[in-house]
Amino acid sequence: MDDPPARGETAQTLDRGLRLLYLVAQASSGVSPTEAAAQLGVGRAVIYRLAGTLIEHGLVRRDRSGRLRLGPGVLQLARRVQPLLAEAALPVLRRLADEAGATAHLTIAEGPEAVAMVVVEPTWTQFHVAYRMGSRHPLERGAAGRAILAGRAGEAGVVVSEGELQPGAYGIAAAVLGVEGLGASVGVVALAALDVNEVGPMVRRAADDVAARLVP
Repeated sequence: MDDPPARGETAQTLDRGLRLLYLVAQASSGVSPTEAAAQLGVGRAVIYRLAGTLIEHGLVRRDRSGRLRLGPGVLQLARRVQPLLAEAALPVLRRLADEAGATAHLTIAEGPEAVAMVVVEPTWTQFHVAYRMGSRHPLERGAAGRAILAGRAGEAGVVVSEGELQPGAYGIAAAVLGVEGLGASVGVVALAALDVNEVGPMVRRAADDVAARLVP
Protein backbone atom coordinates (compact mmCIF):
# COMPACT_ATOMS: atom_id res chain seq x y z
CA MET A 1 0.00 0.00 0.00
CA ASP A 2 1.29 3.46 -0.91
CA ASP A 3 2.02 5.82 1.94
CA PRO A 4 -0.50 8.68 2.25
CA PRO A 5 0.78 12.07 1.06
CA ALA A 6 2.44 14.23 3.66
CA ARG A 7 0.26 16.90 5.28
CA GLY A 8 2.23 19.72 3.70
CA GLU A 9 1.95 18.15 0.27
CA THR A 10 -1.82 17.72 0.67
CA ALA A 11 -2.24 21.36 1.71
CA GLN A 12 -0.16 22.53 -1.25
CA THR A 13 -2.24 20.48 -3.69
CA LEU A 14 -5.47 21.85 -2.23
CA ASP A 15 -4.13 25.40 -2.39
CA ARG A 16 -3.15 24.98 -6.04
CA GLY A 17 -6.51 23.46 -6.89
CA LEU A 18 -8.37 26.36 -5.30
CA ARG A 19 -6.13 28.89 -7.01
CA LEU A 20 -6.85 27.21 -10.34
CA LEU A 21 -10.57 27.30 -9.62
CA TYR A 22 -10.43 31.02 -8.80
CA LEU A 23 -8.39 31.64 -11.95
CA VAL A 24 -10.97 29.87 -14.11
CA ALA A 25 -13.80 31.77 -12.38
CA GLN A 26 -12.20 35.12 -13.19
CA ALA A 27 -11.61 34.30 -16.87
CA SER A 28 -14.83 35.08 -18.77
CA SER A 29 -13.46 33.41 -21.93
CA GLY A 30 -11.93 30.45 -20.12
CA VAL A 31 -8.25 29.70 -19.63
CA SER A 32 -5.96 27.24 -21.39
CA PRO A 33 -3.73 24.83 -19.42
CA THR A 34 -0.69 26.70 -20.73
CA GLU A 35 -2.07 30.05 -19.55
CA ALA A 36 -3.01 28.59 -16.19
CA ALA A 37 0.45 27.08 -15.72
CA ALA A 38 2.10 30.41 -16.48
CA GLN A 39 -0.15 32.41 -14.15
CA LEU A 40 0.11 29.94 -11.27
CA GLY A 41 3.82 29.30 -11.73
CA VAL A 42 3.55 25.52 -12.08
CA GLY A 43 4.09 22.99 -14.85
CA ARG A 44 1.38 22.02 -17.31
CA ALA A 45 1.38 18.48 -15.92
CA VAL A 46 0.32 19.88 -12.54
CA ILE A 47 -2.50 21.85 -14.19
CA TYR A 48 -3.74 18.73 -15.99
CA ARG A 49 -3.83 16.78 -12.72
CA LEU A 50 -5.60 19.55 -10.84
CA ALA A 51 -8.06 20.17 -13.67
CA GLY A 52 -8.83 16.47 -13.88
CA THR A 53 -9.86 16.38 -10.23
CA LEU A 54 -11.96 19.55 -10.55
CA ILE A 55 -13.63 18.15 -13.66
CA GLU A 56 -14.51 14.92 -11.82
CA HIS A 57 -16.35 17.01 -9.22
CA GLY A 58 -18.10 19.13 -11.85
CA LEU A 59 -16.42 22.35 -10.75
CA VAL A 60 -14.54 22.82 -14.02
CA ARG A 61 -15.20 21.68 -17.59
CA ARG A 62 -13.25 21.72 -20.85
CA ASP A 63 -14.83 23.41 -23.86
CA ARG A 64 -14.34 22.27 -27.45
CA SER A 65 -11.08 24.17 -27.76
CA GLY A 66 -9.71 22.63 -24.56
CA ARG A 67 -10.01 25.78 -22.48
CA LEU A 68 -11.02 25.39 -18.86
CA ARG A 69 -14.32 26.94 -17.79
CA LEU A 70 -16.53 26.77 -14.71
CA GLY A 71 -18.63 23.61 -14.47
CA PRO A 72 -22.21 23.07 -13.29
CA GLY A 73 -21.02 21.97 -9.85
CA VAL A 74 -20.22 25.61 -9.06
CA LEU A 75 -23.88 26.51 -9.57
CA GLN A 76 -24.91 23.84 -7.07
CA LEU A 77 -22.50 25.29 -4.52
CA ALA A 78 -23.76 28.80 -5.27
CA ARG A 79 -27.36 27.75 -4.66
CA ARG A 80 -26.36 26.45 -1.23
CA VAL A 81 -24.45 29.62 -0.40
CA GLN A 82 -27.18 32.06 -1.47
CA PRO A 83 -29.50 31.34 1.49
CA LEU A 84 -26.59 31.97 3.86
CA LEU A 85 -25.89 35.32 2.21
CA ALA A 86 -29.56 36.27 2.34
CA GLU A 87 -29.79 35.32 6.02
CA ALA A 88 -26.76 37.46 6.84
CA ALA A 89 -27.91 40.44 4.79
CA LEU A 90 -31.65 40.68 5.50
CA PRO A 91 -31.62 42.28 8.97
CA VAL A 92 -28.88 44.68 7.91
CA LEU A 93 -30.76 45.69 4.76
CA ARG A 94 -34.03 46.17 6.67
CA ARG A 95 -32.32 48.63 8.99
CA LEU A 96 -30.56 50.41 6.12
CA ALA A 97 -33.75 50.75 4.05
CA ASP A 98 -35.62 52.43 6.89
CA GLU A 99 -32.69 54.60 7.96
CA ALA A 100 -32.08 55.87 4.43
CA GLY A 101 -35.73 55.86 3.30
CA ALA A 102 -34.65 54.06 0.14
CA THR A 103 -34.69 50.56 -1.33
CA ALA A 104 -31.69 48.61 -0.02
CA HIS A 105 -30.01 45.69 -1.76
CA LEU A 106 -27.21 43.15 -1.63
CA THR A 107 -25.68 42.66 -5.07
CA ILE A 108 -23.18 39.96 -6.02
CA ALA A 109 -20.91 39.46 -9.01
CA GLU A 110 -21.54 36.57 -11.38
CA GLY A 111 -18.90 36.73 -14.08
CA PRO A 112 -19.12 40.15 -15.78
CA GLU A 113 -22.58 40.87 -14.36
CA ALA A 114 -23.97 42.26 -11.12
CA VAL A 115 -27.00 40.38 -9.76
CA ALA A 116 -29.41 41.72 -7.14
CA MET A 117 -29.59 38.89 -4.61
CA VAL A 118 -31.55 40.48 -1.75
CA VAL A 119 -33.80 43.55 -1.99
CA VAL A 120 -35.60 45.26 0.91
CA GLU A 121 -37.98 48.22 0.51
CA PRO A 122 -38.45 50.86 3.23
CA THR A 123 -41.54 50.47 5.39
CA TRP A 124 -42.49 54.13 5.86
CA THR A 125 -42.09 55.87 2.48
CA GLN A 126 -45.02 56.46 0.11
CA PHE A 127 -42.90 56.06 -3.01
CA HIS A 128 -39.72 54.10 -3.59
CA VAL A 129 -37.83 52.34 -6.35
CA ALA A 130 -39.05 48.85 -7.25
CA TYR A 131 -35.87 46.82 -7.66
CA ARG A 132 -36.49 43.21 -8.61
CA MET A 133 -34.41 40.43 -7.06
CA GLY A 134 -32.46 38.64 -9.77
CA SER A 135 -32.04 41.80 -11.85
CA ARG A 136 -28.80 41.76 -13.82
CA HIS A 137 -26.63 44.46 -15.32
CA PRO A 138 -22.97 44.88 -16.33
CA LEU A 139 -20.57 45.45 -13.46
CA GLU A 140 -19.41 48.66 -15.13
CA ARG A 141 -22.86 50.27 -14.87
CA GLY A 142 -24.64 51.42 -11.73
CA ALA A 143 -23.36 52.06 -8.22
CA ALA A 144 -23.74 48.44 -7.09
CA GLY A 145 -21.59 46.97 -9.87
CA ARG A 146 -18.97 49.68 -9.77
CA ALA A 147 -18.70 49.30 -5.99
CA ILE A 148 -17.88 45.62 -6.49
CA LEU A 149 -15.14 46.56 -8.94
CA ALA A 150 -13.84 49.16 -6.48
CA GLY A 151 -13.78 46.52 -3.75
CA ARG A 152 -11.69 44.24 -5.93
CA ALA A 153 -9.20 47.09 -6.18
CA GLY A 154 -9.18 47.43 -2.39
CA GLU A 155 -11.16 50.68 -2.33
CA ALA A 156 -13.53 51.06 0.61
CA GLY A 157 -15.27 54.31 -0.36
CA VAL A 158 -18.87 54.62 -1.54
CA VAL A 159 -19.83 54.81 -5.22
CA VAL A 160 -22.61 57.04 -6.53
CA SER A 161 -24.65 56.72 -9.72
CA GLU A 162 -27.52 58.63 -11.27
CA GLY A 163 -29.80 57.34 -14.02
CA GLU A 164 -27.36 54.65 -15.20
CA LEU A 165 -29.79 51.74 -14.88
CA GLN A 166 -33.15 53.49 -14.54
CA PRO A 167 -33.96 57.08 -15.53
CA GLY A 168 -34.23 59.28 -12.46
CA ALA A 169 -32.90 56.64 -10.06
CA TYR A 170 -30.08 57.60 -7.72
CA GLY A 171 -27.84 54.98 -6.14
CA ILE A 172 -25.15 54.76 -3.47
CA ALA A 173 -23.24 51.51 -2.84
CA ALA A 174 -20.17 50.18 -1.05
CA ALA A 175 -18.26 46.94 -1.43
CA VAL A 176 -18.52 44.08 1.05
CA LEU A 177 -14.87 43.68 1.99
CA GLY A 178 -12.88 40.93 3.68
CA VAL A 179 -14.96 37.92 2.59
CA GLU A 180 -12.64 35.68 0.56
CA GLY A 181 -14.03 34.71 -2.83
CA LEU A 182 -17.09 36.96 -2.61
CA GLY A 183 -17.60 39.94 -4.89
CA ALA A 184 -20.55 41.85 -3.44
CA SER A 185 -21.84 45.27 -2.52
CA VAL A 186 -24.54 46.78 -0.34
CA GLY A 187 -26.40 49.80 -1.62
CA VAL A 188 -29.53 51.90 -1.73
CA VAL A 189 -31.48 53.30 -4.65
CA ALA A 190 -34.01 56.14 -4.53
CA LEU A 191 -36.19 58.23 -6.84
CA ALA A 192 -34.40 61.44 -5.88
CA ALA A 193 -30.85 62.45 -5.04
CA LEU A 194 -29.62 61.22 -1.68
CA ASP A 195 -27.30 63.15 0.62
CA VAL A 196 -24.03 61.27 0.18
CA ASN A 197 -22.56 62.77 3.35
CA GLU A 198 -25.50 61.39 5.36
CA VAL A 199 -26.41 58.18 3.55
CA GLY A 200 -22.92 57.20 2.42
CA PRO A 201 -21.72 56.30 5.95
CA MET A 202 -24.94 54.31 6.49
CA VAL A 203 -24.23 52.27 3.39
CA ARG A 204 -20.56 51.74 4.29
CA ARG A 205 -21.53 50.64 7.80
CA ALA A 206 -24.16 48.24 6.44
CA ALA A 207 -21.62 46.67 4.05
CA ASP A 208 -19.23 46.18 6.97
CA ASP A 209 -22.04 44.66 9.05
CA VAL A 210 -22.83 42.12 6.31
CA ALA A 211 -19.15 41.20 6.08
CA ALA A 212 -18.95 40.76 9.86
CA ARG A 213 -21.95 38.42 9.80
CA LEU A 214 -20.33 36.30 7.09
CA VAL A 215 -16.88 36.08 8.67
CA PRO A 216 -16.97 34.85 12.31
